[in-house]
Amino acid sequence: MTAVTAHDGATITLHSTGDGPDVVVVHGGGVTVGVYRRLADRLADRFTVHLYNRRGRADAAPRREPYTFDQDIDDLAAVLERTGARNVIGHSSGGFIALQAALRLPIDRLALYDLAISIDGGFPGDWIDEARRAAHDGDVARGMAITTGGINTHSPAARLPLGVRTAVSRAFLRTPIGRTMGELLAKTLDETHQIRLHDGPAEQWSAVTSDVLLMYGAAGPPYYAPLNDALARALPRARVLPIPRSGHDGINRAPARIVDPLAAFLAAG
Repeated sequence: MTAVTAHDGATITLHSTGDGPDVVVVHGGGVTVGVYRRLADRLADRFTVHLYNRRGRADAAPRREPYTFDQDIDDLAAVLERTGARNVIGHSSGGFIALQAALRLPIDRLALYDLAISIDGGFPGDWIDEARRAAHDGDVARGMAITTGGINTHSPAARLPLGVRTAVSRAFLRTPIGRTMGELLAKTLDETHQIRLHDGPAEQWSAVTSDVLLMYGAAGPPYYAPLNDALARALPRARVLPIPRSGHDGINRAPARIVDPLAAFLAAG
């Protein structure tokens, strides 16, 4: 592990593996870097992969409040400076952070999986306020039930009564990954709120000059396809790659159908 000093003096701990060109992973909300170790291991024969926990998680420094993505972008800048990396992988809200960072930082190649972004209202958001109230009031099971119903629009479970979904969430919170997601739920929803605040036309991202690979799980929520298509039309150097038989956690599972095209894209630079 390597310690990086953030621009505000906080310590960022790098969990690095592999040998080859440097790649930095910006993880999604609700999790820590632990769920990305399989991805890192499967890229390690071709790249040096750097994982780090974002603020408020595991070995990371506390998050500053009120929260904005600026602190995450500043931390990514410090990691890129320390490692010399110019290639970035972003997942979900981590993808949004990486995309924002590409407007400010020297990123050559940007691979985004299930990028959490709202373009012209295309990301469902009418559930966010209610979920945030529940999470900040301590009713984590209800907040998680509202959240899963709001984002998993493709799932039959999303159409179950809220009480049933809350009971299911309460059971899920007793699992290791559920406990982590529950502990981070309020932070995750703050990030979702920030993404909603950045809703607008895709052209607001047209100044991103990085080569961009927009990957999404074809077995996941259907709104990712039109969002990625709209963004790709606005970016000067982007292409879309649907991943068959993959959901939102596909990049964590790291099957060859994700890892191989991802590695080819990163190596092309």
